[in-house]
Amino acid sequence: MANLTLDGVTKWFDDDGDRIVAVDDVHVDIEDGEFLVLVGPSGCGKSTTLRMIAGLETVSQGDVRLGDRVINDQPPTVRDIAMVFQSYALYPHMTVQENMSFGLEESTGLSDDTIARRVEETAEMMGIDDLLDRKPGELSGGQQQRVALGRAIVRDPDVFLMDEPLSNLDAKLRSQMRTELQRLQEDLGVTTVYVTHDQTEAMTMGDRIAILNDGKLQQVATPIEAYHRPANLFVAGFIGEPSMNFFEMEREGDVLVGDDFEYSLTAETLDEIGDTERVTLGIRPEDVELVSGGEGAHEFRTVVDVVEPMGNENNVYLRFDAGGDDPQMTGDERTFVATVGGLQSIEDGQEVAARIPESAIHLFDTETGLALRNRTLDLSEAPVPNR
Repeated sequence: MANLTLDGVTKWFDDDGDRIVAVDDVHVDIEDGEFLVLVGPSGCGKSTTLRMIAGLETVSQGDVRLGDRVINDQPPTVRDIAMVFQSYALYPHMTVQENMSFGLEESTGLSDDTIARRVEETAEMMGIDDLLDRKPGELSGGQQQRVALGRAIVRDPDVFLMDEPLSNLDAKLRSQMRTELQRLQEDLGVTTVYVTHDQTEAMTMGDRIAILNDGKLQQVATPIEAYHRPANLFVAGFIGEPSMNFFEMEREGDVLVGDDFEYSLTAETLDEIGDTERVTLGIRPEDVELVSGGEGAHEFRTVVDVVEPMGNENNVYLRFDAGGDDPQMTGDERTFVATVGGLQSIEDGQEVAARIPESAIHLFDTETGLALRNRTLDLSEAPVPNR
């Protein structure tokens, strides 16, 4: 086992003389035994980063280090890294046992008996010991995924790399496999880098998550830190479903003035934003409170536009009354979301008051996107990370 370090890792491609940067100066230290999730939208560079670690893409600049050795120029076969692909990449003409033993036969000097014993032990651990004589075409998607994982585990590598390994599974099986993967990785204690575009996987599986956008690393943090203390507007909007509500505001003294409402700030919050004049106010849907009245501090009269019942909760889309008759404004531009309990009775068209408590707001520099102030959060009372 070993630490894995990405030190200024950059990847560019040449396109008729033009340089296209796919991954730009990524720095991440991944501890021995850590489960790190690379997450971001399609095309952000996460799979390219994973392929550079594996040796399937060359590193244009920077270093990939495994322990104390730089592995940039080492071929994949000697990196002691095992990769699980989205497509499983099983050999269709081989049995499960042959698929799992093939890598050991080709890359090690282990005896046939030792390889057979390793395969049997791993298959039993993965719950596929009764499938060893079958071929991939005879297996379900979940069974194929377990074989692909078993093939990686049997090699006993320093690092596991997983490139969206659950994306081909249905929702229920994907949820089950998330739990199994977490338990398995914890039992094995192998350093793991997991790529996904699914923020639910990132939030529920990772010890830490690294958020990428347009090839640039936006933030590396525990899931709860990324959710409650986003480094910038992108992270705040990407992490969380429904996503954070944003309102662009202008500062006038101790008041933020927007198109739909004005928001007064305490001296403490004013100190946090300094001299910034244009700020974006953010609030998580679950922090928007629906109250009676509408005359209190930070309470605003709104009208319910749409209600999405989710069972245990309702997503309530609200619009400010001020923009209700403006023909230039669409519903999406005027609406924001509050998440309330599923037993709370709310109907379309209902007038309600929305409270946006100052303790829960985030403030960002509108021009740079950087966070100026994050919500008040006592991490001593928050749930601990996965491990």
